[in-house]
Amino acid sequence: MATGRGHAWAFPALIAGSSALAFGPLFVRQADVTPLASAFWRLALAAPLLALMAAMSGGAKPKGGRGWGLLAVAGLFFASDIATWHAGIVRTSLANATLFGNVSSFFFAAWGFIAARVWPGRRFLSAVTMAVIGIGLLLGHSAELSPRNLTGDLLSIGAALLYVGYLVIIDRERAQVAPLPALAVATLAGACLLGPLAAAFGQPVLARDWTPLLLLAFGSQVVGQGLIVFAVGHLKPEVSGLGLLTQPVVAAAIGWGWLGERPAPVQAIGALLVLGALVVARWPNRRPVRASAEPLG
Repeated sequence: MATGRGHAWAFPALIAGSSALAFGPLFVRQADVTPLASAFWRLALAAPLLALMAAMSGGAKPKGGRGWGLLAVAGLFFASDIATWHAGIVRTSLANATLFGNVSSFFFAAWGFIAARVWPGRRFLSAVTMAVIGIGLLLGHSAELSPRNLTGDLLSIGAALLYVGYLVIIDRERAQVAPLPALAVATLAGACLLGPLAAAFGQPVLARDWTPLLLLAFGSQVVGQGLIVFAVGHLKPEVSGLGLLTQPVVAAAIGWGWLGERPAPVQAIGALLVLGALVVARWPNRRPVRASAEPLG
């Protein structure tokens, strides 16, 4: 698990990375290849750049077969996550995919308390309550629960659970490995899984317009995941989990500014509640954290 040592830029990096990820669904829908192929290109196009950046950074690399193996497993979790979520994006509404895909934020936060064997404090529970209400107001207005969307909704939930597996491994390994090498290994491993998988299904892999895929690879994988992997190594999982909820807020802003989907007043209130939850979660403690934390069991 992350050591808990802070870094001045960790939380801003988390918010910026989560915001960059919010553009991903838009690029997936604009791509002229299948969802599985777009997931493959997201990783395959980013892998060489990340490997070069990792080599130039001089940061700590995985030690021994165990370190390399765990990061490769993280990559398999991540590849499965984005392949599943990309499939869900085109089978349900964008609001549903965002809503169900972001339940990973709450699961990762819960894992942080379970791993640390402490109960969450009242302030964090207040932040979670604000976030849950805010997400409900923000996306509940647009979400549409119907048999037509059921497959896409289930795929989005499955993707969220796979993403938690990826975050848990990254959180543990970041204590020994620098962010760029960690992300480069995971990205390459994921690409090695998705390439043969896309070919095995006989799906068209080559695009006619590469712009959405290049934006997906650079914006979502290099910038978005790069900032998140950096931040996860310096923040507690409960803070990282709530910080990732920036994504649906930014997605709503994209829908307003890019697609002309003007938010209703109740959605604006929901967005403000989510942002307020982040402020509450990050408000400085006046006493040590563990003074208010009770051990589990």
